[in-house]
Amino acid sequence: MSLVVDIKKDFGRFRLDVEFEAGSGEVTGLLGASGCGKSVTLKCVAGIEKPDEGRIVLDGRVLFDSERRIDLTPQRRRVGCLFQNYALFPNMTLAQNIAVGVRDRAKRRETVERLVKSFYLEGCEGKYPRQLSGGQQQRAALARILASEPEVLMLDEPFSALDSYLKWQVELELAELLERFPGPVLFVTHDRDEVRRLCGRVCVLDNGRSQAAQSVGELFDSPRTLSACLLSGCKNITRARRVSEKRIVALDWGVELEVEQELPEGLEYAGIRAHFVEPVEGPGPNRLLCRVERVVTEAFSTVVMLATPGGSEGYSRLRMELPQERWAALARRRELYLELAPERILPLRRPRR
Repeated sequence: MSLVVDIKKDFGRFRLDVEFEAGSGEVTGLLGASGCGKSVTLKCVAGIEKPDEGRIVLDGRVLFDSERRIDLTPQRRRVGCLFQNYALFPNMTLAQNIAVGVRDRAKRRETVERLVKSFYLEGCEGKYPRQLSGGQQQRAALARILASEPEVLMLDEPFSALDSYLKWQVELELAELLERFPGPVLFVTHDRDEVRRLCGRVCVLDNGRSQAAQSVGELFDSPRTLSACLLSGCKNITRARRVSEKRIVALDWGVELEVEQELPEGLEYAGIRAHFVEPVEGPGPNRLLCRVERVVTEAFSTVVMLATPGGSEGYSRLRMELPQERWAALARRRELYLELAPERILPLRRPRR
C-alpha cells in the first residue's frame, strides 16, 4: 500500500506545490519551518482542504483528482489524523471516546476492549481526559483513530504541547505503536531530532514547495539544498563558487576548499556541521586561521564562535562544538587554526522552482 500526493493550491500570497510518495509500514516525515505548508498538506490528504489541481491516490484508490473531478469526502477516505491537542471529547470517558470511532455498532464493545488492551489502557476505561497522563491521552486518541480502521495515519506535531520530560516518555510509546501500524504514516514536524528518531524517510517543505524525498540518513549526511541543510541543524553556511570538479571557494569564510562530495549543478552554498570543525596546529590544506569571539558553555559541550578570514558578520562566522575537556586545553588561545575536512563539507544548491 502506498500514498501518492501530487497537489497544488493557491492561497494568494502562499502557493502549495507538494509531491511525494509514502510507502506502507513506513513513517514519512514532512519537515519544515512554521507556515511552510505541512499542516495544510495533511488537510488536503484528509479532505478538509480541497487542492486546486493534482491527484491524491491511496493504494490505487483515487481520493482526489482535479481532472476527473473526483473528491471523496473525509469519511470515505479512510484517513486518520492525530491533532496536536489530541482532540479527545472532555465530557466522555476514555472508553466512550474510543467507541466514537467504531464504524460497526455491533462490534463496538469488542473493538473498544481490544484497543484498550492493545494500547495498555486497562483500568482507565472510566476516566475522563483530564484524569489521564499525556501519554495516556495520546494512546487514547490513537486508539480512537484506529477504531475507525484508517488506511493512512497522519500525525500533526503531536508533541508540541508537552514538556521535555513528558515528551520523551510519550515519544517512546508512540514509536512502539507506529511500528505496529501496517499502512503509510505521515509525521509533520519542524523538529529535526523527532525526524531522526521516528521517521524512515523525509520530505522537506520550503515556503510551500516540497523537495525530493530522501532517507533520514541522507538528510543528515548529505542534504541537497540550503533549506534542507539548515533544517537538519547545520549552523555553518557560506556562499560558494565552483573552482574545479572537487574545489570551491567559500566566499564568506575567505578560503578555497577541497570537497569530497560531488558538486551539484547550481552550486550556491556550502556547509559544515559544528562538531566536524577541528582545531589543529598550523596552516595546511582546508585550514584557516580564525579569531575566537565568543565561548558558550552548554550542558555537555562548549560552543565556540569564531571570526574567519572572510569576517565576523552573518555567514562569515564559524561555529565549533567540542567536548568541554577538549576546549579546556585550548581556552587560553585567542586565535586557532581550524580544519574543514573535505569529506565533511556539504555542497548545496537552492531548491529548484
